[in-house]
Amino acid sequence: MKKTSTVEKSNKLVLVLLILGLSTIIFPLYMTVVIAFKQPSEMTNSISGILSLPKVWSLNNFREAMQVTDFWNSLKNSLLISVLTVGLSILIHSLMGYTLGRNKSSKFYNFVYLFIVSGMFVPFAILMMPLAKQTAEMGLANWFGVILLYVVFYMPMNIMLYSGYLTNIPMALEEAARVDGASTWRTYWQIIFPIMRPMHATVAVITALAVWNDVMTPLIIMAGSAENTLPLAQLNFQSQFGTNYNLAFASYLLSLIPILIFYVICQKQILNGVVNGAVK
Repeated sequence: MKKTSTVEKSNKLVLVLLILGLSTIIFPLYMTVVIAFKQPSEMTNSISGILSLPKVWSLNNFREAMQVTDFWNSLKNSLLISVLTVGLSILIHSLMGYTLGRNKSSKFYNFVYLFIVSGMFVPFAILMMPLAKQTAEMGLANWFGVILLYVVFYMPMNIMLYSGYLTNIPMALEEAARVDGASTWRTYWQIIFPIMRPMHATVAVITALAVWNDVMTPLIIMAGSAENTLPLAQLNFQSQFGTNYNLAFASYLLSLIPILIFYVICQKQILNGVVNGAVK
């Protein structure tokens, strides 16, 4: 009886925590949708006026937001940067994670691993101005330079995940492949790389979310260029005298759709990849 009551109490506690966690997601999402569909005249200073549903559900805010942000061109730039960054990250970081993860017994490789992972503790604010100057001098003040920086910025986290995930892949698979005459390169691409599919999905989602929502890197590197990503274009809703919340929230909902679809596609692999990648 005591065990049953303890289990019931723990279940109730978990339920309360889940409800609290869900409320932190539902309420901001509700506010975003409501404000996006409201007209500016419906926005009042009272709490009830802000929380109330729109009198007329109209798509005018979405149409105007797409015009202000040059939506399709900004979406193209964001997709280009995100897709290329994710693709390069999976290819390069998985190779580096495999090399470092399989050679941690070596002092040299272990030092290189720790040196790269320590990059997670370097704040972007310290690197911001030197990077802006260097990319401009090297002719990389464009979307290609932004992609190159992203691949470097997310290298420490991704290598740590890949090398951690490798501990769950037995060496016997590689040894059997070598006995059959396969080279290290062929063993990696035909055996190890496909097995790491859950971690590929995890790295893809983490990297894509960070790139898709980032403002500072494109703002610093691509300043002065005619090309905008979606987060940069959404800065147009903010002025010296205020913010057009109706158009801004409508634009936020539009930019949420592509990354949400990508997450839904990859979600089956994410949990397995995170859990296994955390095992050292």
